[in-house]
Amino acid sequence: MRIGYDAKRAFYNRSGLGNYSRDLIRLLMQFYPENEYFLYTPKTRDSIHFVDEEKVSIVSPQKASRLTQAYWRSCQLKDQLLKDKINLYHGLSNELPKDIHKSMIKSIVTIHDLIFLRHPEWYPAIDRFIYKKKFSYSCKIADAILAISQQTRNDLLDYFQIDERKIEVIYQGCNHVFKHFLPDNEKEKIKEKWKLPDEYILYVGTIEERKNLLSVIKSLHLGKINIPLVVVGKQTKYYKKVKDYIDKHAVKHIYFLREVSVTELPGIYQMASLFIYPSVFEGFGIPILEALYSRVPVITSKGSCFKEAGGESSIYINPMDVEEMIHAIQNVLKDDELRKNMADRGYEYARQFSDEQIAKKVILLYDRLCNE
Repeated sequence: MRIGYDAKRAFYNRSGLGNYSRDLIRLLMQFYPENEYFLYTPKTRDSIHFVDEEKVSIVSPQKASRLTQAYWRSCQLKDQLLKDKINLYHGLSNELPKDIHKSMIKSIVTIHDLIFLRHPEWYPAIDRFIYKKKFSYSCKIADAILAISQQTRNDLLDYFQIDERKIEVIYQGCNHVFKHFLPDNEKEKIKEKWKLPDEYILYVGTIEERKNLLSVIKSLHLGKINIPLVVVGKQTKYYKKVKDYIDKHAVKHIYFLREVSVTELPGIYQMASLFIYPSVFEGFGIPILEALYSRVPVITSKGSCFKEAGGESSIYINPMDVEEMIHAIQNVLKDDELRKNMADRGYEYARQFSDEQIAKKVILLYDRLCNE
């Protein structure tokens, strides 16, 4: 097969959509090298290097401005796909090129979440308008829709009234670096570089309202929980709200780490006593899986997709109930046997999200579409 991918996020996004795109492309190339892979990106300058360029074709417009790059990706890409004789095109980040359904090229779109519809208060009106237009159009014209969780599948049925036979749920995995334990000397170097404490609770994720870091800070302060919190994530305007609370209440031992490399992050997970992920809503929740692979006990939120990612061994709480969060944190930290049991069972659960299984399910979907 000659398979094309929307690779803009893979080359330029260092978080969720970029991680998903890079990991899926990588593992399909690893397990199915007989296919030809074409990565379409509106630009290539200063991009993230994640594949051997001799094994893929990277395609972008020539001498394009920012405006014409966007136009090429949305409106001209179909013609490029036909020129390259692509059999199947996979939109990895919620959208497909205009009129691809009018070609002979089979198409799949991955939908990560519909949070902008479920929680419109978190998004500017113009963003909601654009997202709804792009997502609904792509779902309508796609030959198949890949949902990353049952929660996303249910939201697609609720908000877009899509034929459920078009939707395939295939969970995403996490970067392979989280599946290997670092030797003690490497972890010690990471600890020294970032000046980490001997014991800490870990939070990984963008510091934005939806991910609800402030509730963790409040829990540690009001519960008088005397263990440091390490926060890894990009800061947004919400960070000021968090910092104002810390300053007002003189909350101590909060470590904010920025620009942590993907090679260092596994060590930071593996040295943590507890991982907490109090997000209000997600499409899947990859940091939960990263923590489980790192054999770290997880406290996360009730509802949404969280149990799909966290399995039976994680503890689930109302993320807005500070008292419930305090109780859960205290219970895990004071009980060594519980913590070990959660870590061991969580690791076994995480192993079902193996690269080989994910690659196999995706390639079977590709084969089925191309043979219809």
